[in-house]
Amino acid sequence: MKKAELFFSALQVPVDYFMLVLSGVLAFYLRKTQAVQELQPLLYEFSVREYLEVLLVVASFFVIIFTIEGLYRIHSNKSKLIEIYRVGRAVSIGLMVIVLILFLEPDWFSSRFVILTGAFLAVILVSMARFGLRSFQIYLLVNKGIGTRRLLLLGENKFANSLKKLIKEKPQIGYSLVDHRDEIDFKRINLLQKQGKVDEVIQSNPKVNKKDLFKLKEFCIRNRIMFKYVPTLIQTSNFNLEVFNGEPLIEVKNTSLDGWGKIIKRVFDIIGSIVGIILFGPLMLIIAIITWIDSGLPAIYFNKRVNHKGGEFDLYKFRYMKKEYSHGKQFSKVHNKKALKFLDDLIQKQSIKKGPLYKIKDDPRKTKFGAFIEKFSLDEFPQFFNVLKGEMSLVGPRPHQPMEVERYKDYQRRVLTIKPGITGLAQVSGRSDLSFKQEIKLDIYYIENWSLWRDIQIIYRTIPTLIKKRKN
Repeated sequence: MKKAELFFSALQVPVDYFMLVLSGVLAFYLRKTQAVQELQPLLYEFSVREYLEVLLVVASFFVIIFTIEGLYRIHSNKSKLIEIYRVGRAVSIGLMVIVLILFLEPDWFSSRFVILTGAFLAVILVSMARFGLRSFQIYLLVNKGIGTRRLLLLGENKFANSLKKLIKEKPQIGYSLVDHRDEIDFKRINLLQKQGKVDEVIQSNPKVNKKDLFKLKEFCIRNRIMFKYVPTLIQTSNFNLEVFNGEPLIEVKNTSLDGWGKIIKRVFDIIGSIVGIILFGPLMLIIAIITWIDSGLPAIYFNKRVNHKGGEFDLYKFRYMKKEYSHGKQFSKVHNKKALKFLDDLIQKQSIKKGPLYKIKDDPRKTKFGAFIEKFSLDEFPQFFNVLKGEMSLVGPRPHQPMEVERYKDYQRRVLTIKPGITGLAQVSGRSDLSFKQEIKLDIYYIENWSLWRDIQIIYRTIPTLIKKRKN
């Protein structure tokens, strides 16, 4: 660990504390300005000294929340937007606790203006201070070499070459490449260590001899050199290291959507689905009426999909097909049998996708209006009700049909371990134009690397993706 990294990480704490106190002080004096008092007269008598005594304690409380939320992690190179989001989230948590306390003790402090304004200013001032501190750290890194990690890169492959390019193009990430070797050269490594020219070793060749890999790891540990390597047995980004019965064990995690992650995502889904139903309710009503006028009822049909527990649920969609080709529980068994037989023939003759998924080119089943709403994914709006019921999520892998799942390989069934989504990483990365392997790869990446912020980004990216339309 570089001393500069430790210094700036430690410095971040008092800087945040000062900005939190400054936010509270500014909010207190803004409340006493004539403009604000004309809107709402002061209803409390609170001296500056009493206020500061409380403020210093509250600021300390917020620093504790910042710590729990991981805002003081070393090696944090988040973008400015993500940094603001993380600060805002931490401040919001602290604000909710304070509001709860005031609800129980309303006489403690009654100025909602000071509390809300202080929280708003805290997000702005803390974020600005963090940007300034980070900019100063990058300046020292790039121009003075203070805090640069001297890297020895081992292995000749795509990862190593892309890392070399990144180090050259972005010196602000903090690496200086001292050497790059295809194989593990212990003489060279030992020489660099004795000269004090290496801080970190990255072994990027997954086919390296295990004995050499172990020897290299032990060498780095003994000489306090940070050691990283590409895993040779299991390719995963999620794992926990724990000690069980006196032995170290690596627990491979499928997703962070366990425990609190599942709770957070469900709350987000409930709020998002309600907002979606309210926001798009009038449009859904218009689509239902036009579908009814254009080709009769039902305007919405229920399509069987596989859920995250291996069972089935009814997915709601606006009917974009002619009634004689639609299938679902609203129709008779004889009708469904004929519709599915026609679909199977179309898949054999006109599907342009290989693998379990199908995509029919020039689908003759669509109505004119149905082709329009399907092209812009307007047929999927009723799925907000699936989300509200808990059958789906706003973001996740695509909903899978039983006939598709039957053809999946074992590793591909991993996408069934979480709820399917209205939109997802695969959808915003190519929609239905991706190959099945590409879609599975993106869905597995999403499962392994889930975060609420990533869900928000995917939802944001969904809108321009819809405007682009599908190719077929």
